[in-house]
Amino acid sequence: MAETALAPIQQIAPDAIRLERLLDASPETVWRYLTVAELREQWFMGGTDATGVGEFDLIVDHDKLSSDDVPYPAQNECYKGSVWHEEVTRFDPPRLLETTFQGGKNGIVTYELVPEGERTRLVLTHRGIASDTGFQSFGGGWNSHMTVLQELLAGRRVRNFWELHAQSNEAVRKALGA
Repeated sequence: MAETALAPIQQIAPDAIRLERLLDASPETVWRYLTVAELREQWFMGGTDATGVGEFDLIVDHDKLSSDDVPYPAQNECYKGSVWHEEVTRFDPPRLLETTFQGGKNGIVTYELVPEGERTRLVLTHRGIASDTGFQSFGGGWNSHMTVLQELLAGRRVRNFWELHAQSNEAVRKALGA
């Protein structure tokens, strides 16, 4: 596995980025990994299921993202266990999911699923990024999480999420000129 691989990423507006991944699964399977908390926590964050337009929670806990036992970096430890109360704003299974991010403080994330044969192209657009950490942090984070999802759906695991995250942040910084 190429853990340093960078998904195609673009800054599409002053406050928005877009990433894409071709995943080894049907749109229905990918949809489940986006909406079912028990599956979502394996690549992103758990919490509660997203079952339609309305509220759901994300719980920040990245311990399940690495196959190796790796500690949280000191700068991220303070977020562990945080609960973000989110809102599903668009819900069209298995094609489109749109949710708030960080309780809406950092915009909206849109997940578009496009079938390509037996695979699925996942297009993730994050708009309304207002954080001081900006595109490098969000782009690196999304690239890392999408890599974990891609590997998981291909039957593999990422050994060290935090190492991948650091590599992704640097790759995104270079790609976006941040």
